[in-house]
Amino acid sequence: MKKLSVFDPAMCCSTGVCGPDPDQALIDFASDFDWLKAHGVPAERWNLANQPMAFVLNHKASAFLRAKGSDALPLILVDNEERLSGRYPSRSELSEWFGIPMTACERARELEKSTGISAEAVCGPECGCGESPKASSQSTLKDTVSGLKFLENAPHTLFFTGKGGVGKTSVAAAAAVALAGLGKRVLLVSTDPASNVSEVFDQPIGNQVTAIQSVPGLSAIEIDPQAAAAAYREKLIQPIQGLLPEETVASITEQLSGACTTEIAAFDEFTGLLTDPGVTSQYDHILFDTAPTGHTIRLLELPGAWSQYLDANPNGTSCLGPVSGLDKQRSQYAAAVRSLSDPAETQLVLVARAHRASIREAARTSDELAGIKNQYLVLNGVMPATESASGALAQSICLRERKAITEIPEPLKSLPRDTLSLKPRNMVGVDALRTLFIKETGTKPEATAFMPPEPKPLSDLIDELSGTDHGLIMLMGKGGVGKTTMAAAIAARLAKLGFDVHLSTSDPAAHVDAALAGSVPGLTVSRIDPEKETENYRALVLKTQGAGLDEAGKKLLEEDLRSPCTEEIAVFQAFSRVIREADKRFVVMDTAPTGHTLLLLDAAGAYHREVVRKMGETGSGTTPLTLLQNPDMTRVIIVTLPETTPVLEAKGLEADLRRAGIAPWGYIVNDSLAAADPESPLLRERATSELPLIRKIESESPRTAIVPLQAEEPVGVEKLLSLTI
Repeated sequence: MKKLSVFDPAMCCSTGVCGPDPDQALIDFASDFDWLKAHGVPAERWNLANQPMAFVLNHKASAFLRAKGSDALPLILVDNEERLSGRYPSRSELSEWFGIPMTACERARELEKSTGISAEAVCGPECGCGESPKASSQSTLKDTVSGLKFLENAPHTLFFTGKGGVGKTSVAAAAAVALAGLGKRVLLVSTDPASNVSEVFDQPIGNQVTAIQSVPGLSAIEIDPQAAAAAYREKLIQPIQGLLPEETVASITEQLSGACTTEIAAFDEFTGLLTDPGVTSQYDHILFDTAPTGHTIRLLELPGAWSQYLDANPNGTSCLGPVSGLDKQRSQYAAAVRSLSDPAETQLVLVARAHRASIREAARTSDELAGIKNQYLVLNGVMPATESASGALAQSICLRERKAITEIPEPLKSLPRDTLSLKPRNMVGVDALRTLFIKETGTKPEATAFMPPEPKPLSDLIDELSGTDHGLIMLMGKGGVGKTTMAAAIAARLAKLGFDVHLSTSDPAAHVDAALAGSVPGLTVSRIDPEKETENYRALVLKTQGAGLDEAGKKLLEEDLRSPCTEEIAVFQAFSRVIREADKRFVVMDTAPTGHTLLLLDAAGAYHREVVRKMGETGSGTTPLTLLQNPDMTRVIIVTLPETTPVLEAKGLEADLRRAGIAPWGYIVNDSLAAADPESPLLRERATSELPLIRKIESESPRTAIVPLQAEEPVGVEKLLSLTI
C-alpha cells in the first residue's frame, strides 16, 4: 500500500489551534490525516520545529529545504515522491491518491469548504447531513449545474468555441469549477496561443498539468505554441548535434523556425492529450478552452487533414521533413478523428454573445464543425430584462439582444441553448467564476457614482494619421475587441478625407464587408482568403517549379502541396503583397486575432532572417518585417476592451511586438461603458471597474482613443463615420 509522508513547517502542534490565529486548513487536514489512517494507509507527519532530524535524514525533504526554504512547506510525499507542496491536500485529493472512496456526505462536506454551499443543501438526507434542499432553492451548485443543458449529461470531452471575446474562457473555467465542485476529476486545457487561463485563476499554469490550488479536483494546462515548437525542434535537432556540420544544423534549425512548425507542434500536444489513455483515464472530464473561431477550425480540422495527407503521401516529404516520421503519429491522428466524431465522447459548446455578428460566427462554426454531432449553444453576458427600464442605453441593449436572439438562424436555433446573464464584475478569480451560472434573483444592484473618463475621440488619432498620404495602419488585438469595426471606421474616414485607401484583412473570420455594408469613393476593400490563396499558390508552384518535372516528380510535388502547412505560406505571401502598397497609398489591415497574428509575424520574421542570411552581411533588401519595424511607414494600433482579460492580453501582445522590434503607435479602448455614462445600476457598476484599466492604458500608451459603447451596432458607412467625429 502507498505511504503518505507529511513534512510540516515549524509549529507548536499539528492542528494549529494553539497558535495566535488558528489555521482552518491545519484543522481540516488533521481530521483528514486521521481519516486516512483509519482506512489503513501508512501515514506519518514530521514537524520542523520538533523533529528536524527527520528532514535531514530524508533526501527529498532535505533537498526541498535547500532548494526552496522552509517557507515553501508543507511538503507532501507519496511513496517518497513529491506530490504536493505549499499547501495541504484536501480529503478528495487523498481519496484520489490512495483509492479510498468517499461517501456522499464526505463529498458534500468537501464542497462546503470550497464553495460555502452547505452540505445539507447539496446531498440531502441520504447521507445524514440534515434536511434535503428546498425545491425553491436555486443557489446550490447542484441545482445550478442541473439547470444548464450543456452540463446535465456532460461527456468526457467538451470543446468551448466561438468568436473571440464572447467569454469562452470564462464559461469553460466556470464549467470546470462547477464539475470539480461535484466531486469530478477535471482537466481544463487551453489551446489558445493567447491563453489567459493563468490570469483567470490567478496562479501560474503554463505548459505542464497544474493543480488549481483553490479548487480541489481541478487541474489545468496551457499549450504554449512557442514552447511546444521549441520542444519539437529540440526533439528533431538533438540526435544530429555533433554528427553534422554546425552550418547544416543551423540551417535545419532555421527551417524549423516558422509558423508551420509552431502549428504542428501545438497540434501534436493537442492530439496527445485527446488520445493518450494515460491522460484521459485520470479525469472524468477534459475541457478544451479553444482558440478564437478561425484558429479553432484550423486546429480541429488538422487531425483529419493530416490523416488524409499521410494516406495519400506515405513515402514522400512534407515541409516538416520525411513523412515516415509523421507516419509514426498516424494512429494518434486517427484516434483524434474518432474521438471528435463520437457524440457519446465529445461535445461542442458554441459560446456567443446576443449580437448578430457573434451569432453569425457561431452558426458558421456549427456548420463547419458539423462532424461533431453533439452541439450546444451558450449565450453569454445577456442583459437581464430587469435592466431594460434603467436608461436609454440599457433599453437599447436589451432590445438589440432580444432581436438578435429571435433571429438566430437554423440549425443553430434548434440546438439546446443556455442563457447566462451579464454580471456586475469581470470573471477573474474563482469567486467570480462561481457566480457565472447563478440565475438572476431580480434584485438590482445599488446605484454607483463615478466620473466618466476624459473624452479622447477617435478623430484625434485620424487627424494625426492624415498628416501624410500613405502608410500601413495595422489594427491588432484579441478576437472580439472590435478590430473590424475600428479598421472600417478609420479606412472610411480617411477615404472621406480624399485619400486613396485599401482596407484588407488577413483574419480567417473576417466580417469587413458586413461592417461597411456599403461603399465609399476612394476605398478599396479586399480579403486575404486562405482557401483561395492556397489554391493560387499551389497552381503557381506547379506551373513554375513543376514545369520541368516528369509525371512522377509532378505527382510528388502535388502531394507535398496538399500539406496543411501550405496554407500558412500562401497567406503570408498574400499578406506581403498587400502591405507593399503602403508606399503609395494608405493600407489599413484588419488583422487576425492575437494568436494568429503572432503566427503571421513569426512567418515574417523567419522569412526576414532567411533573406538576411542569403544576402550576407553586405547585402541589402526589404522584407515584410523591416516594413513593420519602420515607424515612418507603419502605425500599429492595438484595440482592446476595458476589461481585465483583454487588457492583459493586449499588454502581452505589445510585449511580443516589442521583442520583434515593433513599437505600438497607439491604443483604442473600444465599447467603453464608462465613456457612455450609462444610467443602469448594473452597467454603472461594470463601468466603474473600467476606470483603473483605462487609466493604465492612458499612462503607458503614447496615444489613446476611447470609443463609447453605442446604443446601436455601428454597422454601415454612416454609423462607422459617426464613430470618427
